[in-house]
Formats: sequence, C-alpha cells, structure tokens
Amino acid sequence: MARLKIELPQGEIASFSISVRITDINYANHLGNNAIVEIIHEARVQFLTMHGFTESNVAGTSLIMSELLVEYKSESFYKDILDITLYCGEISRVSFALFYKISTKRNQQEILIALAKTGMVCYDYTIKKVSSVPEELKSILVS
Repeated sequence: MARLKIELPQGEIASFSISVRITDINYANHLGNNAIVEIIHEARVQFLTMHGFTESNVAGTSLIMSELLVEYKSESFYKDILDITLYCGEISRVSFALFYKISTKRNQQEILIALAKTGMVCYDYTIKKVSSVPEELKSILVS
C-alpha cells in the first residue's frame, strides 16, 4: 500500500494550542485517531470563531467536510500541548482545502504528531445545494 503524503502549502493562516485530555487517550496510552479528528475540528471552529463565523453560518452559507486525510507521524500523550497550525490550499468555486500541522514540544524539541487535510464544501441547507465560497471567507483564507 502506498503511503499517504500530505504537502503543506505556504503561508499559515492561524495557529492554536490545544491540550490533550485524558478522554483523548486510547487503550495504547497515547492520543487516539478519533481524538485527532476532534482536535482538527476544534481548531477549524476556533479559526472560524476568531473571524465571527460558525460552521453553520459562514457569511450566509454552511460548511460540510467532504474529505479528511490524516498522516500520523508520532505519538502524543496525556497533557501534551498540541500546537495546530492551519494553512489554506486550493480554493474552488464551491470548496476549499484546509491543512493542519499538529506538533508538540518535549525536551525542548518540536515533535511532529500529524499532518491533516480537510476538504470543505460550502452548502446551503435551505435549498439543499452547494453554494459559492463567500468572498468574506476567501479573504481570510488567503491572508
């Protein structure tokens, strides 16, 4: 099986720190794959919130995650402080890609935990159809 490789685009658009909770730890005593998805979601919501948006209202449209890729690099443990850096990839008429670099610091060294990518589609739930990426959103994605 070919290994997935995520290439981060240039130019970060935001960064956040999120602590690993005990409920994020799996039976192997490290951060579970399900928790990585939740942490990515939290970072995306924090990014939207800092610009006055929610996933259900981004300048009049909603967001649906159509794609999720995660490339695991290293273990993370309870009480690690994860630094999540967001990047924007390709923007099309109705969708865009967000990339996430998830790392932590241990013994004064940065440890890459995972890289991730989400494909986000703009969607109008009232008419049940995709909608254009709002200009207000584009402007913060390319900042």
